[in-house]
Amino acid sequence: MSNIQAYIIMFFTGGFLYCAIEILARGYSHISMLLAGGTCFLLVGIVENLLGSSSSLLSQMLVCGIMITTIELLFGIVVNRQMHLNVWDYSGQQYNFQGQICLLYSNLWFLLSCPLILIHDYMEFILLSVPLPHYRIF
Repeated sequence: MSNIQAYIIMFFTGGFLYCAIEILARGYSHISMLLAGGTCFLLVGIVENLLGSSSSLLSQMLVCGIMITTIELLFGIVVNRQMHLNVWDYSGQQYNFQGQICLLYSNLWFLLSCPLILIHDYMEFILLSVPLPHYRIF
């Protein structure tokens, strides 16, 4: 399997996972969330590569949580503010920024990034024969 094919599979896996989380949480999703989720899932691997193999799982989770929140903000600005699709609105949540991101979901992205990191690593192992990393919690 080529790298492009593997990363396309990983993109859609991340996108469908993101949509599934939304459907479980609020009963519906939107096609833009497939794109956001796929983007986030691919970026999880980039975060791991940038931090290097010596980084702890918690540091990867922190950076991935911030990265996912940033992607959510960027997609929110485009999808909700520019295109006026009103896919989500966190205005009613405490500590929100322009109704597009909030502290509650940023914390949830931090927690959910752990299984995403593991799934991403196993998919690279299966699809691309990349060795599995040795995880350190701290």
